[in-house]
Amino acid sequence: ASLRRLAHYDYWSDRFRRSILLDSGADLLIYGMGELAMVEVADAMNSGLNIRDITFIPGTVYKSRTTDQVWDGITLPDFASMQKDKTQYARSFSIQEQNTDSISGRPLIESYGEHRYVIQNPPMRPVTTQELDDIYELPYENAWHPVYDAEGGIPAFSEIRFSLTSNRGCYGGCSFCALNFHQGRIVQARSHESLIREAKLMIRRPDFKGYIHDVGGPTANFRHPACRKQIEKGVCPNRQCLFPKVCGNIHADHTDYVALLRELRQLPGVKKVFVRSGIRYDYVMADPDDTFLEELCQYHISGQLRVAPEHVSDHVLQLMGKPGSDVYKAFCRRFEKINRKTGKQQFLVPYLISSHPGSTLEDAIALAETIRDMGFQPDQVQDFYPTPSTASTVMYYTGIDPRNMQPVRSVTSPKEKAMQRALLQYRRPENYNLVRQALIQAGREDLIGYGEKCLIRPGNAAHRGGSRKRNGNTRNEKANKKTERSRSVGRTKKH
Repeated sequence: ASLRRLAHYDYWSDRFRRSILLDSGADLLIYGMGELAMVEVADAMNSGLNIRDITFIPGTVYKSRTTDQVWDGITLPDFASMQKDKTQYARSFSIQEQNTDSISGRPLIESYGEHRYVIQNPPMRPVTTQELDDIYELPYENAWHPVYDAEGGIPAFSEIRFSLTSNRGCYGGCSFCALNFHQGRIVQARSHESLIREAKLMIRRPDFKGYIHDVGGPTANFRHPACRKQIEKGVCPNRQCLFPKVCGNIHADHTDYVALLRELRQLPGVKKVFVRSGIRYDYVMADPDDTFLEELCQYHISGQLRVAPEHVSDHVLQLMGKPGSDVYKAFCRRFEKINRKTGKQQFLVPYLISSHPGSTLEDAIALAETIRDMGFQPDQVQDFYPTPSTASTVMYYTGIDPRNMQPVRSVTSPKEKAMQRALLQYRRPENYNLVRQALIQAGREDLIGYGEKCLIRPGNAAHRGGSRKRNGNTRNEKANKKTERSRSVGRTKKH
């Protein structure tokens, strides 16, 4: 409901849809994490108010026949005009994105014909540390719902059962991520004391084997707001904290996170504390102190660290809202240096996305060549699928980047999407024909052959296979197989 609170494109039905508040027939919609708004709604109803009269609570969306009660609101393009002109939807999304902060956000008004409006109140304020502690220390069952028993449970639950959520919110600003619209850009963190208490409860469980699987959240190494300005004035509506480069006001400091990890790994009964949530490597690079990365390599990973460069082509990374490829390369060098210092032999396992808006076959081939040079064979590929309330989805549907209203070519053909995805796993025999077609279509037959730089061998499906492995491939591929045992839940559809 958070991501469909206003008009949106739905990929699965391939339709531009109304607010889910209208289609569901509900009286009120709570968006965001919802705990504070939920309590205020309950209090208002307990005071005798009809739910249809509750129009004043932040973090809610309501229907109305008039806009007279809205103060300082912004009128978005109406639904009919957005249906006719996709440019209007891109403009609407841009306004929405600039009003996702509880301090600077204004009410948004979306018209659905004469005397019919959907009105979004500004976001609810972030929770305090004490409130977040209280929320996470409620007496949860720590188990899947019994309705899943007949299906043998939920496989992914094993990855999170002994994990600790230490924060929420993210100022990373990736175009394909909906966190801006849901949890917001201001990071909120739990206290050390609360996390220690939860860890001690974990230790007492009979099936706990001594391993805490994760201590993190949307971004593991975010434990405080990006800068003091965010706390006092809210987030900058027209700027990102880490993109296109790290803001000069950002407070890149891992001291608190390092202290938390130290406390957890010293608990009796804990053998190892892993960090499996994503870390922002550009934020790590902004911190001149090596302590966090040293302790991460020494104590908190086991052979592999997952990071998310997503791509190698700078123009695709720009559309993704990600740092340039030079930042990732610098991080790789720093990671390797620290592993040598700590005497560890560990590897980076990159998350990669195929067929993101703006990505061409040539970009996908460049990514495949980088994979080849790394001696790395991805077990998982994130194939881009549009989800509501992301800038990338707007690019896919409208062909426009809502941040600057510039045109963007998106991959909508299932055949080309399949080719781009196959290129990321070009060594798999079942992908041979798609990879060959992609290379021929892009005029890159030079990558079909027996040379060291070739991706596939010539011939037909009966002669499928990748080029001869070079030194270093076998080691990385053996390490990569361990991914199957430590796979984490990703942000987009996995294959």
